[in-house]
Amino acid sequence: MHSLDRESLVRILVEPKNALVKQYQKFFEMEEVELEFTGDALQSIADQALRRGTGARGLRAILEEVLLNTMYDLPGRTDVGRVIIDVPSVLEKANPTLIPREVVSRTARPRRAAS
Repeated sequence: MHSLDRESLVRILVEPKNALVKQYQKFFEMEEVELEFTGDALQSIADQALRRGTGARGLRAILEEVLLNTMYDLPGRTDVGRVIIDVPSVLEKANPTLIPREVVSRTARPRRAAS
């Protein structure tokens, strides 16, 4: 059996139909909040799984550690429209970036072509 590398673990996080990132995005959608991971954050999650020696099985635990507080806080927050997970959120357990719902709804509107 060969061990998975960083790229393989990142693909496991995002590519399968039931990928972990997609599962958490669906969970956040129930609160009408978009969940976004930066590419560097996904690589940091994969790196943590490699360091821990947990491989793909450890990815869920790492994601839960990163998202736990936010998942509990969101139901009481109506002002948040998007949550962005970046490297400090993963490595330093820093709070993720919370984008106000008002800003998300403004940026989600289709833009007219410049004339």
